[in-house]
Amino acid sequence: MKVAVAFDHRGVKLRARVLEELAALGHDVVDLGTDTDVVRIDYPVKAREVGKAILGGEADRGVLVCGSGVGASVAACKLPGIRAAICHDVYSAHQGVEHDDMNVLCLGSEVIGAELAVDLARAFLGARFDGGERYVERLKKVAAMEKEMKHGHVTTA
Repeated sequence: MKVAVAFDHRGVKLRARVLEELAALGHDVVDLGTDTDVVRIDYPVKAREVGKAILGGEADRGVLVCGSGVGASVAACKLPGIRAAICHDVYSAHQGVEHDDMNVLCLGSEVIGAELAVDLARAFLGARFDGGERYVERLKKVAAMEKEMKHGHVTTA
């Protein structure tokens, strides 16, 4: 699987271990940086890069790491077609793909350690969308919300 991976200046502390594990699992990594905490790199920049890689077909999924994971997930979800979530437990990392077709895993380097980060990445990348009717219907509702927002209005559910 092609996986876009990006870290902001705070997320970079998980970089080496995450990249090592993705390579060991045989994934084709699209490394979007950053590799240092010396220069501040804001998470919205990295979220946009990961989203563009997925939407442009350069990657199938993404892993995005900031300090808490919250900012990365908020920013990534602003891109239509990107379904990102912060996950700090294995169940959410695979269930988010199976039920919600999550395509970006967001992690917080100040919240979890490197070994949990790779466990989460393994669960996320090993999961497949269930494709069940109820899950597809929910995704259609999400797509409708994205379309409405693009046109400047939101109707009630």
